[in-house]
Amino acid sequence: MGKSEAGKSEAGKAESAKSSGDDLTGRRILITGAARNIGSSLARRLYDRGASVGLLGLEPELLEQVATSCGRAPWQLCDVADLEQVSRGVDYIAEKLGGIDVVVANAGVEANSSILGGDPADMRRAVEVNLMGTYYTLRAAGHHISHENGYALVVASAHGAVKHPFRGPLRASRAGVEALGDALRLEMKHLGTKVGVAYIGDIDTDTTALSFDGARGTLANSGTTTVADAVDAFERGIVGRKSRVHAPRRSAAVRYIAQRAIDLRPSHVRGVA
Repeated sequence: MGKSEAGKSEAGKAESAKSSGDDLTGRRILITGAARNIGSSLARRLYDRGASVGLLGLEPELLEQVATSCGRAPWQLCDVADLEQVSRGVDYIAEKLGGIDVVVANAGVEANSSILGGDPADMRRAVEVNLMGTYYTLRAAGHHISHENGYALVVASAHGAVKHPFRGPLRASRAGVEALGDALRLEMKHLGTKVGVAYIGDIDTDTTALSFDGARGTLANSGTTTVADAVDAFERGIVGRKSRVHAPRRSAAVRYIAQRAIDLRPSHVRGVA
């Protein structure tokens, strides 16, 4: 760590010392994928709790709307699959907020594709955005949150232990995110920084129902969650600087049951020989 990075770390430690316990007032929080869905709702929730938020995302009009509703929060266009864009974006937000206490690596893409018949581009995009994008975000934000109140939250999958057809690219990339979070937790422990992994179910939309080939009643409902529930879980994780966050909370308990339901289904599910 260079002198400038060390200075940022010390400044962050002094500033974030103002925040403690359940109070988010004064916490400086960077959120990727902040233009819509969980990212935008989380930004508004944390702002309402007194935090200062900085936003990175791909949709300028939506980002500007979210920023306006969050006290004209700083924002910047950023494709998390691009290392240079992430580095510039994180440093810009850190400059505007006067430092970063929390980074939420929320940006991600869906990737429903079969291994044998699917488009390799689906797998590549899942790795580039979900896995490498999280890696770039953590790498760029690391020195900013290297203080005793620093915290990183990365978004994995509540279905990591469930092997479902047509979800290989998504599950593989999210499993990689979990591994990154677990490794970073150990690497930053001596600094007082904490790292959490959010195990999130499929957001409850019509697209989710279709992706389960009509099995919503037996599987999807056990692992889907609403945006509001996910935001609640993320908020709990940030406030408590938790190492594990589940949305829905029951997702950890149902993973075994869900996998058994899949395993017992006929082998002639659509698209599988």
